[in-house]
Amino acid sequence: MSFSTVLSASIQGLKVEFVNVEADVSNGLPGFHMVGYLSSEVKEAAERVRTAIKNSGMDYPAKKTVINLSPATVRKRGAAFDLPIAVSILASLGQIRERSVRNTLIIGELGLDGGIQEVPGILPIVLAARDAGIPLCIVPKANAAEGALVEGIQVIGAGSLAEVLGFLSGSIALEPEPYPEDKVNSCIKEMPDYSDICGQKTIKRAVEVAVAGGHNLLFVGPPGSGKTMAAKRIPGILPPMTMEESMEITKIYSIMGRIDAKAPLIQQRPFRNVHHTATRAALIGGGLIPTPGEISLAHRGVLFLDELPEFQRAVLEVLREPLEEHKIRISRTHGNYVFPANFMLVAALNPCPCGCYPDMERCTCTSGQIQNYLGKISQAFLDRLEICVEAPKVTYESLSREKKGENSSQIRERVCRARDIQNDRYKGTKIATNAMLQVKELDKYCRLGKEESRLIEQAFTALGLTARTYHKILKVSRTIADLDQAESICVKHIKEAIGYRTIDKKYWGR
Repeated sequence: MSFSTVLSASIQGLKVEFVNVEADVSNGLPGFHMVGYLSSEVKEAAERVRTAIKNSGMDYPAKKTVINLSPATVRKRGAAFDLPIAVSILASLGQIRERSVRNTLIIGELGLDGGIQEVPGILPIVLAARDAGIPLCIVPKANAAEGALVEGIQVIGAGSLAEVLGFLSGSIALEPEPYPEDKVNSCIKEMPDYSDICGQKTIKRAVEVAVAGGHNLLFVGPPGSGKTMAAKRIPGILPPMTMEESMEITKIYSIMGRIDAKAPLIQQRPFRNVHHTATRAALIGGGLIPTPGEISLAHRGVLFLDELPEFQRAVLEVLREPLEEHKIRISRTHGNYVFPANFMLVAALNPCPCGCYPDMERCTCTSGQIQNYLGKISQAFLDRLEICVEAPKVTYESLSREKKGENSSQIRERVCRARDIQNDRYKGTKIATNAMLQVKELDKYCRLGKEESRLIEQAFTALGLTARTYHKILKVSRTIADLDQAESICVKHIKEAIGYRTIDKKYWGR
């Protein structure tokens, strides 16, 4: 038989496209031809495959070889097609029985010695194979633990082309990779604790409210006031992830090639600390074939932007849509890509370039410098930050106290109680936290009494709030009530929520 087909797969954004690797080996002028809308790294597979077959001790006669990667409308990228190309050639030469590769998905990169190298995106590919009813996947040995996270499908990890040939011909027995139960919890790292922060009860309370409701948070304060310390301790009070959330995040990191082979399942919520030199593409994703950016890597976790005014304004403005939609759409001439971006945004900034404003005795900045510095952040962006809190300078008294404050586990316990209340309230809907409430749902879940309505009306007029800010206050009030385990929103809840909107008026005055 001179023709054979092997099933493989390609990643397009976050979507998996199945690819049929077709090989035809026949008499004729010796040559190796590859077609099928291929990138340069796929075309280079010709030399890798021929050399790997030869160095694996297999016979590869001088014949005309034609390889087609179908469908031709899908762009093929990466080196993951090396192994299926080699297997399809060997099947065409009769060294592997064609029926042994039926209903089997094969993927992997080949070294010149015939060894199989790991490739990114194994988890979503195995998930797609299982959903398509494919019973077996052959993947690189280094990716086997990752693929084994998927139940209901057999995953074989192979270290070399010779092993794959022996397994498919029946001369070598390879056992399916077991579910890595002993490696599931090994990736959980100890987090820094809130008890390390001296004083600063106001920002600790703001963080607790923000995390309990999934709200976006802004710290404003001088250098050394604990803004970054508070932000970096947020993962320690976030509620634990469900298995569904873990798999969702692990899929994204798998596509980006950021999986730990020894502990493949991600069980801690992401915390992405983005430097202010980041570009728009780095933040939201991009490329000829778009890949996820920082906002997708922060999915179900925290995106931290320190020194917020140092970011380019155009970079910050691209966050406005994903902060509302919880996803990012990227359009290219050959298609549209949608990446998840349901993250909690935490930002921090100094009140002026020197950091001392509004202490005019110490501040060395002119009013124009302060205005230009704060003016880099638009009102539209500020409106999407539900909670703005001032981080005052730390006093010596709070530093010298021997007694430490609450630790992260105590705060996390209250956060989890509030999240449980929200889970029960929104059961059967797509809403996970109060921050995800839409305008049409506020009347149902954030109903106010007469006194509460009068208070928020006064605040709307006095503070010059926008409609978006008004809705954000209602959502934050609902979260504060949940932390109090109160069924209805009370005046004190609204007062605290309004207090989180006065800081931006103090500094921006707009």
